[in-house]
Amino acid sequence: MKVPLTVNGTDEVVEARPMAPLSELLRDGLELKGTKRGCETGKCGACTVLVDGKATKSCQRLAGQAAESTVVTIEGLAKHAGDDDDLHPVQQGFIDNFGMQCGYCTPGMAMAAVALLEENPNPTRTEIQEGIKGNLCRCTGYTKIYDSILDAAAQVEDTTIETSASDD
Repeated sequence: MKVPLTVNGTDEVVEARPMAPLSELLRDGLELKGTKRGCETGKCGACTVLVDGKATKSCQRLAGQAAESTVVTIEGLAKHAGDDDDLHPVQQGFIDNFGMQCGYCTPGMAMAAVALLEENPNPTRTEIQEGIKGNLCRCTGYTKIYDSILDAAAQVEDTTIETSASDD
Protein backbone atom coordinates (compact mmCIF):
# COMPACT_ATOMS: atom_id res chain seq x y z
CA MET A 1 0.00 0.00 0.00
CA LYS A 2 1.12 3.57 -0.62
CA VAL A 3 1.05 5.94 2.34
CA PRO A 4 0.99 9.68 1.62
CA LEU A 5 2.27 11.80 4.51
CA THR A 6 4.48 14.74 5.32
CA VAL A 7 7.71 13.83 7.08
CA ASN A 8 10.03 16.50 8.41
CA GLY A 9 8.43 19.07 6.14
CA THR A 10 8.60 17.02 2.94
CA ASP A 11 5.58 15.45 1.25
CA GLU A 12 6.19 11.74 0.73
CA VAL A 13 4.36 8.74 -0.67
CA VAL A 14 5.90 5.62 0.80
CA GLU A 15 5.25 1.98 -0.02
CA ALA A 16 4.52 0.01 3.16
CA ARG A 17 3.24 -3.44 4.09
CA PRO A 18 -0.43 -3.30 5.18
CA MET A 19 0.41 -4.15 8.81
CA ALA A 20 3.75 -2.34 8.96
CA PRO A 21 4.24 -0.06 11.94
CA LEU A 22 5.05 3.59 11.33
CA SER A 23 8.55 2.97 12.73
CA GLU A 24 9.20 0.54 9.85
CA LEU A 25 7.97 3.05 7.28
CA LEU A 26 10.28 5.72 8.72
CA ARG A 27 13.35 3.53 9.16
CA ASP A 28 13.10 1.24 6.16
CA GLY A 29 10.97 3.24 3.75
CA LEU A 30 12.60 6.63 4.29
CA GLU A 31 15.96 5.63 5.82
CA LEU A 32 15.30 7.80 8.89
CA LYS A 33 17.26 5.63 11.31
CA GLY A 34 17.07 8.10 14.21
CA THR A 35 13.75 6.58 15.19
CA LYS A 36 14.86 3.57 17.21
CA ARG A 37 13.23 0.19 17.47
CA GLY A 38 13.22 -0.82 21.11
CA CYS A 39 10.69 -3.12 22.70
CA GLU A 40 8.22 -2.83 19.79
CA THR A 41 5.41 -3.08 22.34
CA GLY A 42 5.06 0.62 23.18
CA LYS A 43 6.67 0.31 26.60
CA CYS A 44 10.13 1.84 26.08
CA GLY A 45 9.41 4.95 23.96
CA ALA A 46 12.60 4.69 21.88
CA CYS A 47 10.49 5.02 18.72
CA THR A 48 8.64 8.20 19.77
CA VAL A 49 7.97 10.69 16.97
CA LEU A 50 5.54 13.57 16.64
CA VAL A 51 2.40 12.82 14.61
CA ASP A 52 0.34 15.94 14.06
CA GLY A 53 2.15 17.48 16.99
CA LYS A 54 1.54 14.69 19.49
CA ALA A 55 4.19 12.37 20.88
CA THR A 56 3.44 8.98 19.34
CA LYS A 57 5.12 5.62 19.79
CA SER A 58 5.66 4.75 16.16
CA CYS A 59 5.83 1.02 16.85
CA GLN A 60 2.23 1.17 18.03
CA ARG A 61 0.79 3.04 15.05
CA LEU A 62 0.29 1.33 11.73
CA ALA A 63 1.89 3.10 8.80
CA GLY A 64 -1.50 3.34 7.10
CA GLN A 65 -2.92 5.15 10.14
CA ALA A 66 -0.37 7.90 9.53
CA ALA A 67 -1.69 8.63 6.02
CA GLU A 68 -2.20 12.35 5.45
CA SER A 69 -0.47 13.11 8.78
CA THR A 70 2.46 15.37 9.54
CA VAL A 71 5.32 13.46 11.14
CA VAL A 72 8.44 14.93 12.71
CA THR A 73 11.34 12.65 13.58
CA ILE A 74 14.56 13.43 15.41
CA GLU A 75 16.16 14.12 12.02
CA GLY A 76 13.60 16.83 11.33
CA LEU A 77 13.71 18.44 14.73
CA ALA A 78 16.62 20.79 14.01
CA LYS A 79 15.03 21.85 10.73
CA HIS A 80 12.02 23.09 12.67
CA ALA A 81 14.15 25.03 15.14
CA GLY A 82 15.12 27.78 12.73
CA ASP A 83 18.36 28.03 10.80
CA ASP A 84 19.44 24.78 9.17
CA ASP A 85 22.61 24.59 11.21
CA ASP A 86 20.96 25.11 14.56
CA LEU A 87 19.93 22.28 16.80
CA HIS A 88 16.58 22.39 18.50
CA PRO A 89 16.93 23.62 22.12
CA VAL A 90 15.99 20.15 23.35
CA GLN A 91 18.80 18.59 21.32
CA GLN A 92 21.23 21.25 22.54
CA GLY A 93 20.00 20.76 26.10
CA PHE A 94 20.79 17.04 25.92
CA ILE A 95 24.30 17.85 24.68
CA ASP A 96 24.98 20.63 27.17
CA ASN A 97 23.72 18.66 30.17
CA PHE A 98 25.03 15.20 29.28
CA GLY A 99 21.47 13.96 28.88
CA MET A 100 22.62 11.27 26.49
CA GLN A 101 23.90 8.08 28.02
CA CYS A 102 24.32 5.41 25.36
CA GLY A 103 22.08 7.52 23.17
CA TYR A 104 19.62 4.78 22.27
CA CYS A 105 16.70 6.32 24.13
CA THR A 106 17.70 9.90 23.32
CA PRO A 107 15.66 10.40 20.11
CA GLY A 108 12.47 9.20 21.79
CA MET A 109 13.20 11.20 24.93
CA ALA A 110 13.86 14.32 22.86
CA MET A 111 10.65 13.95 20.89
CA ALA A 112 8.63 13.38 24.08
CA ALA A 113 10.33 16.46 25.58
CA VAL A 114 9.43 18.59 22.55
CA ALA A 115 5.79 17.53 22.83
CA LEU A 116 5.87 18.30 26.56
CA LEU A 117 7.38 21.75 26.03
CA GLU A 118 4.85 22.53 23.29
CA GLU A 119 2.08 21.82 25.78
CA ASN A 120 3.82 23.23 28.86
CA PRO A 121 6.73 25.55 28.04
CA ASN A 122 7.71 26.01 31.68
CA PRO A 123 7.41 22.60 33.35
CA THR A 124 8.54 21.70 36.84
CA ARG A 125 10.82 18.74 37.39
CA THR A 126 7.80 16.72 38.52
CA GLU A 127 5.90 17.68 35.36
CA ILE A 128 8.89 16.59 33.27
CA GLN A 129 8.94 13.24 35.07
CA GLU A 130 5.25 12.84 34.28
CA GLY A 131 5.62 14.12 30.71
CA ILE A 132 8.25 11.62 29.63
CA LYS A 133 7.20 8.69 31.82
CA GLY A 134 6.56 6.42 28.83
CA ASN A 135 10.21 6.66 27.78
CA LEU A 136 12.74 4.39 29.45
CA CYS A 137 16.47 4.91 29.94
CA ARG A 138 18.26 1.70 30.72
CA CYS A 139 21.71 3.21 31.31
CA THR A 140 21.99 5.12 34.55
CA GLY A 141 19.05 7.28 35.35
CA TYR A 142 17.04 10.32 34.57
CA THR A 143 18.71 13.18 36.45
CA LYS A 144 20.71 14.43 33.45
CA ILE A 145 17.71 13.96 31.18
CA TYR A 146 15.51 16.08 33.47
CA ASP A 147 18.29 18.70 33.66
CA SER A 148 18.48 18.71 29.86
CA ILE A 149 14.77 19.30 29.47
CA LEU A 150 14.75 22.05 32.11
CA ASP A 151 17.61 23.75 30.27
CA ALA A 152 15.75 23.40 26.97
CA ALA A 153 12.62 24.92 28.50
CA ALA A 154 14.64 28.02 29.32
CA GLN A 155 15.84 28.19 25.70
CA VAL A 156 12.70 27.18 23.83
CA GLU A 157 10.78 30.42 24.25
CA ASP A 158 12.09 31.87 21.00
CA THR A 159 11.77 28.68 18.99
CA THR A 160 8.83 27.93 16.76
CA ILE A 161 8.22 24.30 16.02
CA GLU A 162 5.98 23.29 13.15
CA THR A 163 4.89 19.89 14.34
CA SER A 164 1.31 19.65 13.27
CA ALA A 165 -0.73 20.07 10.17
CA SER A 166 -1.90 23.58 9.58
CA ASP A 167 -5.52 24.38 10.27
CA ASP A 168 -5.55 26.79 7.31
